[in-house]
Amino acid sequence: MVKIISCKSLGVQKVYDIGLEHDHNFILGNGLVASNCFNKSHSVAYGYVTYQTAYLKANYPVEYMAALLSSSSGDQDKVQKYIASCSNMGIEVLPPDINESGIDFTPKGTKIMFGLAAIKNLGEGAVHSILGAREGGFSSLADLCSRVDAKALNKKGLEALIQTGAFDRLNSNRHQLISDLEVTVEWANRKAKDQAQGQGSLFDMLGGEAEKVIFDETPAGIKVEDYPPQEKLRMEKELLGFYISDHPLKIVKSSAAVIAPINLSDMEEYAGKTITAIILVTEIKEIVTKKGDRMAVIQIEDLTGRAESVIFPKTYEKVRLNLQKDARLMIWGKVDRRDEQSQLILDDLQPIDSVRMVKIHLSYEEAQESQKLYALREILRQHIDPEVGGKVPVIASIGGSSQLIRFGNQFWVKDDMATVESLIKNNFQAQADGLVK
Repeated sequence: MVKIISCKSLGVQKVYDIGLEHDHNFILGNGLVASNCFNKSHSVAYGYVTYQTAYLKANYPVEYMAALLSSSSGDQDKVQKYIASCSNMGIEVLPPDINESGIDFTPKGTKIMFGLAAIKNLGEGAVHSILGAREGGFSSLADLCSRVDAKALNKKGLEALIQTGAFDRLNSNRHQLISDLEVTVEWANRKAKDQAQGQGSLFDMLGGEAEKVIFDETPAGIKVEDYPPQEKLRMEKELLGFYISDHPLKIVKSSAAVIAPINLSDMEEYAGKTITAIILVTEIKEIVTKKGDRMAVIQIEDLTGRAESVIFPKTYEKVRLNLQKDARLMIWGKVDRRDEQSQLILDDLQPIDSVRMVKIHLSYEEAQESQKLYALREILRQHIDPEVGGKVPVIASIGGSSQLIRFGNQFWVKDDMATVESLIKNNFQAQADGLVK
């Protein structure tokens, strides 16, 4: 492909391809020059790298995705997208683990272990100190505090490790570990000070077995119940930039893939089109226009990435009661792309707990019978609002297959129960169901 640009904009008079045997000037005349005129060796190199990448992904998928995640660890959007890709490939990305995580994402059999360097409030020096003191593994929070230099790993770093689940295999009660943290750190500091002054206890002199007794007898805080699951996820999101042990939308992943198959990470491919998506609201910013009307700009995410959505006054007045932070919603909107950025102009939304759908079961014979399909289409059309269409998705299963087929938005209906009743009267197998079980 040849691109024509102005010579003056380049500030040069001649452009040569150094891969050619003799100088070759790509100036075309009238102040124009051809760019991107790659020679054959350049094209071959690109092709070879592409082949190598495809080969590694196909034959070493775990190692390939671990390397890809590590190379993008500073970009949360990319990491979230690649973790979603891992999930689709059947590769589980495990949360951080104080005894098994390395600096970067590392393969572990058919899974990938989260890297410690990706945790906020945990500096590079702290990570190296942990790895340097980890020989034989840590048996408890107290064990780690007694072996890792407190100057390298401070209380804030320890909190980050606990709240992201790095100690879960030693003690899954993260709230209890936080409750015990202050007295444990004080005990470890006092123990380190005594040892530095040559005042080790009798137990220290007795060796490893007695050392375990010391850890069992370390001071502990008041016994507390663990954090609720939602609070654990909130802390993970704050310290990692995304959810890792679970996600509020995972419960509807399979259904969402059918009724709203477009991912936010692919939204830019649908510029100018209206899409349906299952999302989580992460931030809401209300704006007052010059006319005094209220509108909002919200940040949304799904399992693959994040995006921004604009809600203009007329729509905002209609949907604002259902618009809350951490709300799980099915949304409708038009993708608008400006200045290389994509955002969603929201038209409507609905909490996923109230999303209903119509499921139709067709035999292989019925799916190939034109008269039967025509009757189905006419029934659905009778239950579509002629002005606003429908908000209830319609899906079908064919034969005994578990695969589901999503009908186009033009066949979505306004009332699931009324539609099912009409279908059954006309000898169709159908049922109404909710998105969330």
